[in-house]
Amino acid sequence: MANKNLMTVDEVHGAWAIMPTPATDNASDWRASDTVDAEETARAVEGMIDAGLDGILSLGTLGECATLTRTEKRKFVATAVEAAAGRVPFFTGTTSLGTRETIEQTREAYDLGARGTMLGLPMWCAADEKTAVRFFQDVAEAVPGMAICVYANIAAFRFPFSPSFWAEVSKIPQVVMAKHGAVPALQADLAAVEGRVRLMPIEAVYLGAAQAAPEQMTAFWSSGAACGPKLAARLRDAVVAAKASGDWAAATELSDAIGKTVWPLIPGGNNFEEFNKYNIGLEKARIDAGGWMKAGPCRPPYLFVPDEYMEGARISGSGWAALDKQLSATEAA
Repeated sequence: MANKNLMTVDEVHGAWAIMPTPATDNASDWRASDTVDAEETARAVEGMIDAGLDGILSLGTLGECATLTRTEKRKFVATAVEAAAGRVPFFTGTTSLGTRETIEQTREAYDLGARGTMLGLPMWCAADEKTAVRFFQDVAEAVPGMAICVYANIAAFRFPFSPSFWAEVSKIPQVVMAKHGAVPALQADLAAVEGRVRLMPIEAVYLGAAQAAPEQMTAFWSSGAACGPKLAARLRDAVVAAKASGDWAAATELSDAIGKTVWPLIPGGNNFEEFNKYNIGLEKARIDAGGWMKAGPCRPPYLFVPDEYMEGARISGSGWAALDKQLSATEAA
């Protein structure tokens, strides 16, 4: 497989949506065999591009990578790639329980036209650092034309993603970006990658990261973008303007407003352990409440979320939508 048109770190910038895999109404039934809503998938991809987003990540946790069949993944990726039509990079998750299966899925996604993979570690046994680095090296060797976004979810993969890991994995040419979540470790991780990998935080903490390291922090990921993508694009533009002018007041105001919509999603406001148990259901409820995209029901077995947690998710989604509507009205006035 030729190393053609491999994406580079310099191409990673701006606001990247993380999208769910839209589900048909019967998706919670284990008997259902084709649960991908292709029409909504294409509509959402088109809408995210029209809103000015810079890239799309998919088939992570909220994308239900663990509960889709291979056939369903193929349908989703093919639909999304066709809708994107090369206008923005489309990355799809290919995480599995082992290296060989991951390589098969990554090759298939590459052949379907995905620009990259959002790739986490195999999850049956927690990996040590040598195993983790070798895993990314092997996938890169097997699919040399596929860019890699390291899915650095410490809770999901039971791996610390330490600076020494980043120092080694950043030497792999295909590793150009990372869905980064460890805010306290940001400066150490930036030093470790030496500019070879674009570390991307969530939208709610992007402002602080961009202020701390303006040259390196030029991109972020947003699951909120599935509640309405224009808000993520506004944050991107506000931070770009603040970097140019040195006046961070407007960007700070917008970031604070976005943060107020995000935090109700987390049970108790800060109980991430509970959030990680119910991530899929909470995110899908948030997105449906936002009203911009139909995420649809969860696929089994992850069907149950405590009612009090769901209420926070709905508040988060409706809050995001309300802020988007308010700002759109202000811009139109």
